[in-house]
Amino acid sequence: MDIFTAASRLSRPAVVGDEPMALGDHGVIGDGHTCALVGLDGSIDWMCLPRFDSPSAFARLLDAENGGCFRISPAAPRFESLQAYDDVTNVLQTLFRTDTGAAVLTDFMPWRDDPRSSIHEVHRLLEVRGGQVEMQIVFDPRCDYARGETHIELAEHGAHATGPQGEQISLSAGPDVRFERRSGGGVVARFSARPGQRVWTVLSWRSLRPEPVAAYRPFEHMRSTRSFWRQWASRLDYDGPWRHDVMRSALTLKLFQYAPSGAMVAAPTTSLPVTYGGDRNWDYRYSWARDAAMATRAMSLIGYDDEALGYFHFLRDQIDHRGQLDLMVAIDGADVPEEVILSHLAGHRNSSPVRLGNAARGQVQLDILGAVLDAAWLYERLGGTVSIRLWRQLRELADEAAKLRHEPDHGIWEPRSAPSHHVHSKLMIWVALDRALRLAPRFGGDVEATAWRRTAEAVRDDILTRGFDTASGSFVGDYGGNRMDATLLLMPQYGFLPANDPRVERTLERVRRELGSGSFLRRYQGGDGIDHDEGAFVLCGFWLAEALALAGRIDEAVDVFNAHVSAANHVGLLAEEVDPTSAAPLGNFPQAFSHLGLIGAAARIDLALRVRDEGAERQPRHAIDPFGPEPGAR
Repeated sequence: MDIFTAASRLSRPAVVGDEPMALGDHGVIGDGHTCALVGLDGSIDWMCLPRFDSPSAFARLLDAENGGCFRISPAAPRFESLQAYDDVTNVLQTLFRTDTGAAVLTDFMPWRDDPRSSIHEVHRLLEVRGGQVEMQIVFDPRCDYARGETHIELAEHGAHATGPQGEQISLSAGPDVRFERRSGGGVVARFSARPGQRVWTVLSWRSLRPEPVAAYRPFEHMRSTRSFWRQWASRLDYDGPWRHDVMRSALTLKLFQYAPSGAMVAAPTTSLPVTYGGDRNWDYRYSWARDAAMATRAMSLIGYDDEALGYFHFLRDQIDHRGQLDLMVAIDGADVPEEVILSHLAGHRNSSPVRLGNAARGQVQLDILGAVLDAAWLYERLGGTVSIRLWRQLRELADEAAKLRHEPDHGIWEPRSAPSHHVHSKLMIWVALDRALRLAPRFGGDVEATAWRRTAEAVRDDILTRGFDTASGSFVGDYGGNRMDATLLLMPQYGFLPANDPRVERTLERVRRELGSGSFLRRYQGGDGIDHDEGAFVLCGFWLAEALALAGRIDEAVDVFNAHVSAANHVGLLAEEVDPTSAAPLGNFPQAFSHLGLIGAAARIDLALRVRDEGAERQPRHAIDPFGPEPGAR
């Protein structure tokens, strides 16, 4: 597909120059081990090597002056830029237009047949499409989060960088590219790109010296990478009205899966602010049990069984090998590091602090018990087989849920305040017990079933009593409280109550009234131990769209869904949050939660549309209701 057509979602080309790109002005590429964010100006502004959670090699996104970048762009002070993915792939193209000509930059990370053995390279191809363009290449790595000096040596075929911890990065370029030292740091090459000319550059991790660029076989890697993504995209089992958006979300989530373990990072970035000048800047380059469970559901619904299986097996292995379930782990299953602040980095657009690690690792979040058992039940329902060994571990989780049902916790949103009795956490304890009851018959019944059923009924009664505000006739976020929480929208989705229950209907209306801003939703009301406010949470907006669809308010659901899809950037990527007034992206970017929510809402609304408009009895796989009653269970 021609980039002019693919980029038609932009109302006009962006005019860029030397100033750093805004958060949403980036596409993302990856290789199943890490990701790189590429700006409209052709600059790789964020990349950690060799893994998502490794120290950064380029961190211009977190410090415009000191973070480091790898930029290929016109040398002109101002130029036009368009950016789009090459059809249904994660190969990114950026079109530059100057007064003298036009050129296209193609960026990708080679994807191997077995991505567990990544070659850790970035391939960049510049092609002139008309006229002549004065170009420049800036190679300025600042390894280890720029905590020490990175030394760069010029070489026959490019340049070589050695970081403060012994990191080795080579940049190879074609024979027409000659680097020289740059006054602001790093090296730079300037050259005139002529019509028909193709200029390759290849970044290689752990390479002792740059080789001739042809030795990296870039054309072969480009063909095989494009071929892989197109074949992968052909497996999509969704033909609803938002196929393009679902496809892009699936492609993005695939980039977030760490191939060696099957883990999924919540986002490939850290410390991108949800409020400029605030301190809600978190490191999301780890794997949450909740996210993995949600990914199992979403990818199963649209036909990506291998990916769903990877997420589920990673969850399984954490239970099996550790003897417990942590709410978050590193992508290899190790402990998440302690939270520290990098005070030498200014932060994105000078919004500090920049954090590594995540202090929420020590929180108690009881909802993950329900999320994991629900993922196991869905895995079975869609054709998988839970082993007896795993079932023993799941029984222990169900028993733990029953034991902890009276305990407070920190809840899904990870506040830095004291634990509370969150209604959502109680709901997910009920889900854990309910799903254990659904799974038990597959193993010949279970002696715990009677106790689980009795406890599930008690939890249900407790929520209906203590989680309900009689004055407003709606559920509330905490026992004994009166604040709203967007997680209350999930009650019908998990099968706790039907969507047409008056209590659910009143809760939906109150959530929209008290948390809503136009079509967008904030997560909750009230203090959470963290200074400063935040924007609207994208996932919560997709929950709202699902809740409206379940309630039969399909036109409203479509409007809310479309508003959130429109909040994606020029290449279809969604941030964690948006400014509810401008829809500008906020928080870590791109965000798995947001794309998982898009897939779930698209499937739910498509089912509602089919039933309303076609009365269809036989539904496609993506329209399966994973939380509805299961024939033969219990």
